[in-house]
Amino acid sequence: MTGLSNATLHTLPPEVITPAYDRKSVSAGIAHIGVGNFHRAHQALYADHLLKRSGQMDWGILGIGIRHGRREEARAEAFRKQDGLFTLTEFAPDDTSTVRAVGSIVHYVSCVGGYEPIIAHLADPAIRIVSLTITEGGYYVDGDGKFQIDDPFIADDLKRDVPESAFGLVTEALRRRRESGAGPFTVLSCDNLQHNGRVAQTAFCGFAEARDASLGAWIRQNVSFPSCMVDRIAPSVTNEDIERLDKASGVADLMPVYSEDFTQWVIEDKFCAGRPEFEAVGVQMTDNVEPYEQVKLRMLNAGHSVLAFSGLMMGYRKVDEAMGDAHIVSLLENFLNDDVTPLLSPPSDVNLSAYAALVLRRFRNHAVGDQLERIASDSFSKLPVFLGQTVRELLGAGRDTHREAFVLACWAECERGRDGKGGSVEISEPTATDEQLALFKDDNLLAVLELPIFEGWETGNHQTFREAFRRYRSDLREKGPAQVIASL
Repeated sequence: MTGLSNATLHTLPPEVITPAYDRKSVSAGIAHIGVGNFHRAHQALYADHLLKRSGQMDWGILGIGIRHGRREEARAEAFRKQDGLFTLTEFAPDDTSTVRAVGSIVHYVSCVGGYEPIIAHLADPAIRIVSLTITEGGYYVDGDGKFQIDDPFIADDLKRDVPESAFGLVTEALRRRRESGAGPFTVLSCDNLQHNGRVAQTAFCGFAEARDASLGAWIRQNVSFPSCMVDRIAPSVTNEDIERLDKASGVADLMPVYSEDFTQWVIEDKFCAGRPEFEAVGVQMTDNVEPYEQVKLRMLNAGHSVLAFSGLMMGYRKVDEAMGDAHIVSLLENFLNDDVTPLLSPPSDVNLSAYAALVLRRFRNHAVGDQLERIASDSFSKLPVFLGQTVRELLGAGRDTHREAFVLACWAECERGRDGKGGSVEISEPTATDEQLALFKDDNLLAVLELPIFEGWETGNHQTFREAFRRYRSDLREKGPAQVIASL
């Protein structure tokens, strides 16, 4: 197999699509914090398409890694060895695939080398957009919409001369830019959050105001925080995946990534320091992201949660496996079409029935085979965003919520660490405390409904919902998930 670097691009197998531009002529105009699989399969690909166009060569990406650990060390070393290149394999449901070497990440700076170089790069006037994927729970904004300056990590970062959080690094870079006259940049959240631009503004301005009130005011007045909706399924990559992908591509890539063939990006057109020609490469620019966001979060993302928890309870571990179960598919179809669709007001160019069918098509893509445990993880952050509003609106309208009660019962049982067949389930909950996790093993099956994540769901006022939730948890243990889901 051929190694991957600038020097070997011309020697890659002919089936591999290579950058149709001179990478030596590309400079970074976008800095991205959190260069994980999703970013590389989504935003980096859009940038790769952009760089083919005349006048867009200054919109390459500066990748930034801010979390210490072995994974970051390995990623930084891989980016160094491969000159920022990586392969992306896109799989279609009909078993066809496309492999390309993505070249839009032209430089990578890691916290392995310290945080001061990161700030210096962000302060460079060439950077006009700072985008980020730091996970849904990574913004330190509580249920009341306030930035948690008292959180130990944030409190410590506020005291550091050289900060280490995304908020501290961006704040310090903006301070230097204000003093030098370089001006602000746009901060673009690409995480699965409702009103992610507003959440990002709350977090970054909250940190800045706690550090320097005048700087915080300047950021509020000058920095843009557009909302955006991102959509593409890009599973985590195991060592076995690396071997499989490299063998298929013929490229010895240290960090290949793969995804489905579907992709979507909708962005609020609000950029304080200019932007590339996003619309020329398929990005939907709009003045109102929320309707697109609601459809995606409450259908695709919520559908993923429905599939993940019911599938895990049935003993499955991958999306395509769970989609082979007729009872789970029926649950998912009814959830999308009967529960969610009537509650939404979609954009004029979105047909909800067609969207629901597309969700099912995407989930059936066995070549992608996303991991149910990955989808189920961080549910303390995800469930309020993906499912909370649907439950609240259904209860408020006096409508049936037995499917939602069942899914949450599956979630509660999965959090105990076992599926319905006795197999081990590993769900990561980075924002949950030990005391909160202990509630899943409480003899009171309703205890978990008192967790803070259910604030605003109105489940406490509906005895019918609570009784259905308790009954499903009990039945999952006594009758088994197969019998329970068949009865739905």
